[in-house]
Amino acid sequence: MIAFFFWLAIGFMAGVVFSSFFEWTLHRYFMHKPWKGFRYPFEKHTLVHHHIFKADDTYHLVNDKDKKTIPMAWWNGPVIVALCQLPFLIWAFFAHKWGVLCGAAMACTLYFTAYEYMHWCMHLPKQRRLEMSPIFYRLNGHHLLHHRYMHKNFNVVMPLADLLLGTLRLHAKFAFAQPHGPSVPNVQPKAKRLKRIHPAA
Repeated sequence: MIAFFFWLAIGFMAGVVFSSFFEWTLHRYFMHKPWKGFRYPFEKHTLVHHHIFKADDTYHLVNDKDKKTIPMAWWNGPVIVALCQLPFLIWAFFAHKWGVLCGAAMACTLYFTAYEYMHWCMHLPKQRRLEMSPIFYRLNGHHLLHHRYMHKNFNVVMPLADLLLGTLRLHAKFAFAQPHGPSVPNVQPKAKRLKRIHPAA
């Protein structure tokens, strides 16, 4: 039993790290470009979500009718979590460490649940307790920059993959008219924060 919980913990930690890279891969290669005729993620995310929610005041929900475009479809979450389990299923099958699979399943489920809730709060702020946390504050700025630069900051929950794969951006290149609010950090260029907004940047 002790061994099972040991491997459960290993699977959970590995699942969190893997989820960051899975999120990054899904976001970069499927949600921002069609993949061999498979257009569903691209159309729902890039053509719809990014068209409605930009890096200006429209980063926050403007029209209530667009609320339904913030979350993924109800079936997306279970499919993503199931796909995340494939490497851990293989590991557990050949190594007979089923605690790994259980831990990874818990981690991936929590990770993508956090993704959905945090993403919802980012685009529909209501000064919830989560929105007042320093972690959310940082991640909100991280995601805001993704809406400014769609080829950067693919992670929403844990930017580990962004950091290690070279897509992390901490500030904008040029000043722009960003949204404001208690949970929205200033992501303007450090050296140019006091300069005039550059509308075409």
